Amino acid sequence: MTAAPQQSAHSARTSPTSTAAPTTPASPLRSITPAVWAALAVVYVVWGSTYLAIRVVVETMPPFLSATARFIPAGLLLLALVAARSGTAALRATPRQLASAALVGLMLLLGGNGMVVLAERDVPSGLTALIIAVVPLWLVLARWATGQRPSWTTVAGVLLGLVGLAVLSSSGLSGDVEPLGVGLILLATLSWAGGSFLTKRLTMPANVFATSAYEMIAGGLGCLAVSLFKGEPQRFQPAEVSTASWLGLAFLVVFGSIVAFTAYAWLLQAAPLPLVATYAYVNPVVAVLLGWLILAEPLTLPVVLGGAIVVAAVVLVVRTER
Repeated sequence: MTAAPQQSAHSARTSPTSTAAPTTPASPLRSITPAVWAALAVVYVVWGSTYLAIRVVVETMPPFLSATARFIPAGLLLLALVAARSGTAALRATPRQLASAALVGLMLLLGGNGMVVLAERDVPSGLTALIIAVVPLWLVLARWATGQRPSWTTVAGVLLGLVGLAVLSSSGLSGDVEPLGVGLILLATLSWAGGSFLTKRLTMPANVFATSAYEMIAGGLGCLAVSLFKGEPQRFQPAEVSTASWLGLAFLVVFGSIVAFTAYAWLLQAAPLPLVATYAYVNPVVAVLLGWLILAEPLTLPVVLGGAIVVAAVVLVVRTER
């Protein structure tokens, strides 16, 4: 997405009609501004810490009700920000575009995040993040199934990732964590990958921030429907929710859903895509470290070994598919 503008600027500087003497191209790292590094740090730390925040929230708050309280307010706030900055015209969308955004929002936030929230009652946040890291591998397989042939290096990365996933899943088979929770997270990765895959194949609203807001609202409404079906509101007692859970929810709404996404969307326009894509393998490392430091989550051999294999596989795929 950012390649074309950068190439155009480079061509203008090195045009044959230019009288300037040829110069040695600057190193890509030197062209990256401090603002890019700052935004990247936000995406690394904030998105990496959302797994910890979810784990804290669901300790005293119903899972789908907490997801509802996260995504609907975040979506409404984002709509207000878009309208304030770009005018109400930026919010316009056809019924087809709204339906596409709603479908993707349900797959990402109800099927993807909703199952993660449900699973994190029994699965450590670090292990959850490591399993979620296989999403790029599913996307490669989805592209392969639709006729886009990846390189052999990418195939090797996918196979390596599946080995790492098998090692991580052994935590559930050995009884260290709840097997159902691990299964829910695996389903969440498939739902998230499916929603991501459909995003580029459906007609979406023109404004990317408005699209994200509509997705959040649709996903939040989906979580609300499940919450009502499970009877969570009837059993919910606000007085029983801990201060840590309230703070975790506020963090997820403001930082996890608005600040980090805004930083990520800006990075897609201002930074090289391979650099932006590094979040896919930095976030799990951040999540594991935070879970270990703050919640004293154990670093078992399957988690360390399987996590290292998955991260290595994602690094290989991201670098090859950039």
